[in-house]
Amino acid sequence: MTELNKDRWKGQGAVFCCAILWSTSGLFIKLVSWHPVVIAGSRSLVAAIFMLVIRFFFTPKNAPKSKPGPLWAGAFLYAFTMLTFVIANKLTASANAILLQYSAPVWAGVLGWLLIREKPHWEHWAALVCVIGGMLLFFKDGLVSGNSLGNGIAVLSGILFGAHSVILRMQKDGNPSDSMLLAHVINFTIAIPFIILYPPTLTVPSVLPIIFMGTIQIGFASFLFSYGIKKISAIQAMLTAMIEPVLNPVWVLLVTGEKPSASALLGGVIIVSAVVASSLIGKRRELQET
Repeated sequence: MTELNKDRWKGQGAVFCCAILWSTSGLFIKLVSWHPVVIAGSRSLVAAIFMLVIRFFFTPKNAPKSKPGPLWAGAFLYAFTMLTFVIANKLTASANAILLQYSAPVWAGVLGWLLIREKPHWEHWAALVCVIGGMLLFFKDGLVSGNSLGNGIAVLSGILFGAHSVILRMQKDGNPSDSMLLAHVINFTIAIPFIILYPPTLTVPSVLPIIFMGTIQIGFASFLFSYGIKKISAIQAMLTAMIEPVLNPVWVLLVTGEKPSASALLGGVIIVSAVVASSLIGKRRELQET
């Protein structure tokens, strides 16, 4: 195996582990009875502190720096990705929120092609058609159950997430974790007025999930994603991360008993199957080319 292939596998492995941690977000967000913006801002505060501590002790002083443009663009995109995802989780079922957000590979493919010339292959366009079909199933159910707003915000989160991965990919010669750290600072700043208006009740069942999400589920995962995105393309990163929507509703179902509807499940199967098949086909092509 060549060094390039080793780096790609390491990158996919890092994103895969990151996705496992991300998959617990729906569960812990449901367990905290705070305003959604307060949840997003509070976990970002913890994540920012955690990342600063890790960087202080473990990041070399001569680590590469990202250019200001991609740095700030990536930060704002990730901040609003997190914010819209938390809001969507509160307005609709966790399965709907996470699976609709994972239309992100489609947006990453299109934007990656337009912005950084990482041209999608035929399997990515096939995945686009299937993802649109799955999304239509979600909206059909959501309009009936009154979750159309939450579903729409989840789709917006997916667009932002895809764009975020492309902007981080533009920082592959810099330090993508700079954008992710700055995003947490932005997210907390946005949340300050909401924290004042909707002061959170500081109980153990609420605070512990926030600490876990800030340090492990978001903080440590940010480093994993930053490492992985430097080694694989934006669309590959999004496709590798598809383990998240598979596990997210599983944790919620096991702990809270929240069950996705039949049409949501069918839409989810279509979306996940499409992006996983696309990822496997792409990986086979890479192996044949080396």
